[in-house]
Amino acid sequence: MILEIKNLCVSFGDKNLLSDINISVERGARHLICGHNGSGKSTLVGAISGNPTYKIDRGEIIFDDRNITNENATARALMGIFTGTQNVPEIAGLTITSLLKHSAAAHHHFQTGRDLPMAEFIEQLESARDILNIPREWLNRSVNVGFSGGERKRIMLLRLILTNPKLAILDEPDSGADAATQAQIATVIKSMPDTTFVFISHQQNFTDLISPTHTTTLSNGKVMIE
Repeated sequence: MILEIKNLCVSFGDKNLLSDINISVERGARHLICGHNGSGKSTLVGAISGNPTYKIDRGEIIFDDRNITNENATARALMGIFTGTQNVPEIAGLTITSLLKHSAAAHHHFQTGRDLPMAEFIEQLESARDILNIPREWLNRSVNVGFSGGERKRIMLLRLILTNPKLAILDEPDSGADAATQAQIATVIKSMPDTTFVFISHQQNFTDLISPTHTTTLSNGKVMIE
């Protein structure tokens, strides 16, 4: 297992959001988390990725055989957890290239103890850009400023390919994306067999494109037992 969630209870303020969540995610899986609005899906994503908004009251999160329950979001990301959220921030003045370079350099140094050569980064960036057919001029624009929903999803895919994480958690990656972009997301996911995916979706058409290997359903902050 690459991810094990054991008896996880999560709250926000004085409100309990998740109760006794137990989920195991196999390496290489495409694991679908589904459930109605307010069932706790996005809270679960936040808890796994280390969002400090949510308080873990009890339980453990084991990632790649390591207890990360008390690790912060930065540490989790460097260990190999990628998070694609529904609502991404706009960062005026920070170019997409700069964001990607800093992220890639941090991961490379964490994994190897060495700095990432610029030539190597540019080669990786150009390869990923070609795969996604992203115009080169996008790279000099501010992060997410003036981009449509579908374009932001393609930028997320660019980050995903360059990061090449062990685990990618995608919270409604199909939201705001047209049919062509949804198909592209599914293609990228299926082209990364070394990455385990946990994703949330409400759209059956998109779910069919992904062909999930496992499904967990949440309801009122609990796992539904089938």
